[in-house]
Amino acid sequence: MDALQGIRIASFNHFLAGPAAAQLLADMGADVVAIEPIDGAFQRNWAVAGHFVDGQSVNHLSTGRNKRSIALDVKSPEGKAIARSLVSRSDVVMENFRPGAMARLGLDPERLLADDPRLIYAAVTGFGVDGPFSQRPGQDLLLQAMSGLAAHTGRADGPPTPVGSVVIDQHAAALCAMAIAGALFRRERTGRGGRVDVSLLQAAVDLQAESITAWLNGAPQSGPRGPGAVATWFSPGGYGVHATADGFLAVSMAPPATLGRALGIPALDGVPDSDSFARREEVTALVAERLRTLPTDAAAARLDAESVWNAVVETYDELIDNPQLRHLGSFPVIDGATGAPVTLVGHPVRYDGAAPTVRLVPQLLGAQTRDVLAEIGLSDPQIEDLAARGVVGCADGSAAP
Repeated sequence: MDALQGIRIASFNHFLAGPAAAQLLADMGADVVAIEPIDGAFQRNWAVAGHFVDGQSVNHLSTGRNKRSIALDVKSPEGKAIARSLVSRSDVVMENFRPGAMARLGLDPERLLADDPRLIYAAVTGFGVDGPFSQRPGQDLLLQAMSGLAAHTGRADGPPTPVGSVVIDQHAAALCAMAIAGALFRRERTGRGGRVDVSLLQAAVDLQAESITAWLNGAPQSGPRGPGAVATWFSPGGYGVHATADGFLAVSMAPPATLGRALGIPALDGVPDSDSFARREEVTALVAERLRTLPTDAAAARLDAESVWNAVVETYDELIDNPQLRHLGSFPVIDGATGAPVTLVGHPVRYDGAAPTVRLVPQLLGAQTRDVLAEIGLSDPQIEDLAARGVVGCADGSAAP
């Protein structure tokens, strides 16, 4: 994929949302230079479930594809100068620190934009660049709580429930990549760069746009979560995840009478479509009771025969064998930077019928330090001196301990 070929991005990102956004842009052809501390960015040193693959954090493996890595002490005078030089050669600067952190590193966004009106400066923050919460720590679970997502997830007879993945960080990453692409397109038309700001808080709200809009505009509701086994507060009868005789099955929207025909529930024959919401607890209880008596495959076949949308509930172990995901090549297995095979989640979009290739596996810290420094005019002796003094780090081990 070469849509962004020729675009250079200086990425000062850490953790998840920022690195994931930069990875999306790298997949589309941008030259992303990941500028990390000498001991590595957060995502290199902390891993989901504490798991490392041949010494590589899975957080890095999930966000480091198609990027070059430079290890740099940006707090040192020489490091600040190198960072400014990298920025001056970039089309886009990305970061996801708390507001003010980049200014303390000598990379104040207002000054950078004044020096280069074509520059695009993109920041992901927890709560926005200003306002009463701007200095609060932004993290996915906290934002699920604050945005209403946890309060509106789960059963009515249970507690607020967080989603089982970091959905807000991922959505913020997609929004950030989209906004940067839009800003680059505007620059092509007008010659003007500018600032892109994405907050986890607004991403969390945007993720729930349909249900929040309904709620704030007076949609009928009896509480923040669906009653009984109904999946959400705004869902009709039958809509939810139900136990079968040997597993679980998700049932989508369908008229009560159709559900009755599909599953053999005579009590639903006379329930009009208009009562699907008003009598949803009754409908759902009947559907749940019947599904508990049927094997999953048999229940799915019955629903398919009546064109009722449904899906078997799959675990991550089962995703590998999902025929559609296999067809789409969603889980490429590659030899990682250490030589150990790693399974990645591939780029989620196809362009002209194909997904972007993995040009660079997630790199070792400082793998391209020498190359990047040479590109900005430093000689080999200068690079060796900087490495010896711990200003830069190289994957060959020439960084100071």
